[in-house]
Amino acid sequence: MSRSLVLGGARSGKSAHAERLAQASGKEVIYVATSRAGDAEMAARIAHHLERRPAHWKTVEEELALAAVLREYCAPQRLVLVDCLTLWLSNLMFCDGRAWPEVGEVALPERFHQERAALLDLLDAGPAGDIVFVSNEVGMGIVPWGAVSRCFADEAGRLNQAVAARVDHAVFVAAGLPLVLKGSAC
Repeated sequence: MSRSLVLGGARSGKSAHAERLAQASGKEVIYVATSRAGDAEMAARIAHHLERRPAHWKTVEEELALAAVLREYCAPQRLVLVDCLTLWLSNLMFCDGRAWPEVGEVALPERFHQERAALLDLLDAGPAGDIVFVSNEVGMGIVPWGAVSRCFADEAGRLNQAVAARVDHAVFVAAGLPLVLKGSAC
């Protein structure tokens, strides 16, 4: 069993790197897509990812219940590729349709806390099979303007740290080049 985290910025090559890891594993690949096509631009991004993936990979779309999907699909003969944690995080932040303040404290939905805890508990339990997580590193720029943007950046950083502490390998990808942060080159 191997668990990996592939981090990077937008268009850094992190998804392509994770897909190469999955292909090289020689295992059956389950691709867990956490995105939703809310507009034409996101639909185009999803289409780009679909074109790049081998046709024999099974795609499972799940916007919120990531731990449940991992419990269902993780198995010794499989590699589960989750792309991506930051889209999943934003889905959880906005899952209850509330209006968000421009300033002040942001109260996250209860489902956010439940699903995040479920994922980390699952990783602590050591699911059978290999998992590769893809996530955006969003904390390397200026502090975002607005309470919701700051909350998202903070929560993404906290999630990346928590997942990185629980995986065997962590890689940061920039300009398509992987830099090993933890474990061996994955």
